[in-house]
Amino acid sequence: MTTTEWITDIALILVVFRQLREGRLDLRTFLIPLGIVAYVAHTYLDSVPTGGNDLILVGALMAAGAVLGVAGGVYTRVRTAGEHILIKAGAVSAILWVLGMGARMGFQLWTEHGGGADDVARFSVAHHITSDQAWVAAFVLMALTEVVTRLGTIFVRSRMLTAGQPAPASNRVAVRP
Repeated sequence: MTTTEWITDIALILVVFRQLREGRLDLRTFLIPLGIVAYVAHTYLDSVPTGGNDLILVGALMAAGAVLGVAGGVYTRVRTAGEHILIKAGAVSAILWVLGMGARMGFQLWTEHGGGADDVARFSVAHHITSDQAWVAAFVLMALTEVVTRLGTIFVRSRMLTAGQPAPASNRVAVRP
């Protein structure tokens, strides 16, 4: 693994640890993790192979990412405090996030340095996975899906929380007779 790969993997893991302390839901909450996965996708996602069972692999890992992301979003506490929305990742959310991000990092370490490359090659042949790029695409899209679904779940929950509340005084429109 390159230094850049270590930095991006660790940065994605640290994103949720930042949320273990309660803080305001703001634009940074969305932009930081989206920026990291966008960088990873731009850097490593050359194409999505469609031969053999490549799309099944990609779809399965994206589905796993979606499950982890939605569950992580559900287990993030979302509440209002005055005019602000606050979020705090719970233990379950943090465990799911580290599980998803850590599994990808562990797989990469295992295949590059732990002797797993031959096992993955045999699995790929047996299951008609046509190239290494299929694995790369599957894991990158899994990470992207996990991030987007977690943030989407938090966003929807925050909107549901504030839907029944009146607008703050500064946002109200004065109606003149």
